Formats: sequence, structure tokens, C-alpha cells
Amino acid sequence: MTSKRLALAAFLLFSLAVPRLRAQGPPFQIDDPVPVDLHHYEFYVFASASGTPVERDVTGPAFEFNWGAIPRVQIHAILPWGVVAPSNNAAYFPSGSGPTEFGLTDAELGAKIAFYKESKYIPQIGSFTMLELPTGNSDQGLGVGKARFKVPVWLQKNIGKWLLDAGGGYTIVPQTGYRNFSYGGFLVKYTVSDRLELGGEVFSHGAEGAATPQIRASTMIDFGGYYHFHNPNQQLLFCYGRNVAGLTENYAYVGLYWTWGKDNSPARPQVETKNQGSLHKQEGLDQRKER
Repeated sequence: MTSKRLALAAFLLFSLAVPRLRAQGPPFQIDDPVPVDLHHYEFYVFASASGTPVERDVTGPAFEFNWGAIPRVQIHAILPWGVVAPSNNAAYFPSGSGPTEFGLTDAELGAKIAFYKESKYIPQIGSFTMLELPTGNSDQGLGVGKARFKVPVWLQKNIGKWLLDAGGGYTIVPQTGYRNFSYGGFLVKYTVSDRLELGGEVFSHGAEGAATPQIRASTMIDFGGYYHFHNPNQQLLFCYGRNVAGLTENYAYVGLYWTWGKDNSPARPQVETKNQGSLHKQEGLDQRKER
């Protein structure tokens, strides 16, 4: 699927009217423009994996923290450990050569900002700009060795029990052996029940450089979802996918999620509702504070 066709599909779907807004993000590779509510928090413990014929990379244990610092702005941080396992396949030298290593990898800081709230015909629009910090040992392949940046724009629209996300961005990597690259895609999610949400996405990225496992571009299809425990502040997240075009690549994610806030009311972070022009979290008939 070309980028022009993805953009056209997103435009047609986003033009439909919807009554509710839901958040997105992990376990999918597509993100969303919906920050955490003001004075509320999210915490994840997760593991993820990405593999190509060049190298297998596993992240975990990893810890993610999100904070609704000010209205319509979320502060974000990830502290990850991981494994890099080069294939040592001569067909890909000098990429993918070396011993298997485990240790702290590159950390992540970010800020999600909602620029425009969803209206009847216009999707919510925002950005989730990120700074990747060189905390991993680059000599062991556990990090890039220099700071890098992700600058995306995300859109979101809801149609009843359906959620639609789309967008993309550009990654800037000022390091030898790496290159700047674009990424993006489109996601559709459906609320099956109060306990289960399922979704699928098309995600593409450009070639990331000879020093990376993603030496060529790839387009992937991923499927995953959320299981809400009896306490709606706790969830299980899961996803798996593989390429349908370009370089052979696999993706997997599993994590546990907790959320809490100043009002101590239970919340479902993937569900929001629009009330008199404001965005609110929804759990049953309860509504949360405006961003």
C-alpha cells in the first residue's frame, strides 16, 4: 500500500462524525495525539522484540512512565534494558556481526501535545516528539552513541466502537552508520466488550542505516489489543506482526499497565468521551476531568 493510498484512506475515514474519543499507543507501533489527563499518571512494565535477518533485538525489562503535567500535555520517559543478538550472517556484513550482549539500552524522553481537539468532522491532531538518550553502550551495540530525535504528527477519530489512528514522522540520527528515516501508518481498533479491545495496523519505516538491523525499508501488518482486568486501572497489552513488503521483519510486544490520578477514580485509559467540547476519560457512566 503506497503512502498516497494510506493518506487518502485516512482522510475519508476521518471525515465521518463520531461521538467518542479513545486513546491509543502501546502495544502498537502507531501512536496517538491524546495526552494523559491532567494530574494523572500511567506506568508500564513491558518487553518487546524486533527481528530481521541482520539481528534480533529484545527490549525488556523496560519501564515507561507518563505524566499529565499540564492541560493537553503529557511528559513521557522510558528506561529499558535489552538484548542485541547479531545474526553474524556473512551476507549482511559488516551489519549484524558481533557477540550477543545484554544491558541498559538507550533511554527515551518525550512530550505529547494535543494541538486540536476532535470535532464532528475533524480528527484530534497532536505530536509526540521524543529524544532518545545515548545511555546504552554503543561499543557493545546496546546504543547508538549519540542523541537522536523523533518528530511525528498523529491524528485520531472515533466512529462508535471503532477507533482510527494515522500519521507519521521523521527520525533524525546524527551518527556514522545510521541515517535519517521516515515512518508512519494507519491503525483500526474495535471495542469487542468492556474487557477486550482488538486492533490491527499497517506500519512502514525507511532504511535506518548500515549499522542497524533495519538496513532496508519495511512495511508491516501487526495485530494486538488490550485485556482490561476487573480493576479497570490495570490492563494486559499484546501485539505481534511481521512484514508484508520490504526487508523481512518481525515485531512483538507484551506489557502490564497501571493508571492512577489525583481524583483516585477508576479509569479506562483507552476510552474517552467528548462532553461540551472537552475531552474526558470514561469508565462506565463516570467521567474524568478535562485535559
